Amino acid sequence: MSHYFTNDSSPMVTREITATVFGCELVFTTANGVFSGSRLDLGTSVLLRSVVPPERGRVLDLGCGFGPIAVGIAAASPGVQVDAVDVNERALALTRMNAERARVADRVRTFSPDDAVYDEIWSNPPIRIGKKALHELLLGWLPRLTPKGVAYLVVSKNLGADSLSVWLTDQGWPTQKLASAKGFRVLQVRRGDDSPS
Repeated sequence: MSHYFTNDSSPMVTREITATVFGCELVFTTANGVFSGSRLDLGTSVLLRSVVPPERGRVLDLGCGFGPIAVGIAAASPGVQVDAVDVNERALALTRMNAERARVADRVRTFSPDDAVYDEIWSNPPIRIGKKALHELLLGWLPRLTPKGVAYLVVSKNLGADSLSVWLTDQGWPTQKLASAKGFRVLQVRRGDDSPS
């Protein structure tokens, strides 16, 4: 059984979807073997409606899937550089394709240098990889925030959004609920005084 957080060796079957992201109507190519390969998923949709994209700076799209967050932010904010990362090679290829279609490929990169720091991190994190792996993922990337940086995570209430918020705060990453809609929480995570670097 293939999961979106692994690489799918089955033949790629693509489809196109249209989504309005930050007021821009964008066409995305999606495919089997990636997260939400047939539509803009509800959680990402809630995140994109709840947070205003930055006007400038460097943003990380953690777990980019086919690229709706990365491409949407780049299309809405010409002063932003977005690094889109995912363990799924098919997802990265689709993100590159979608960035080219939206004419933002010069500001959306599908890799992340080891020493990169970010003004913002946006993510619909892969909850289903398991709690231990999710915690390792977040604690690996959150320290890349600049001192005044902020992360926005969208998590289903039924999949542990509230307990994740408490856990992040306990780890030195003060977290608050920014918005709630359709069973999802949008969490805002900041550096604490004792956040790891």
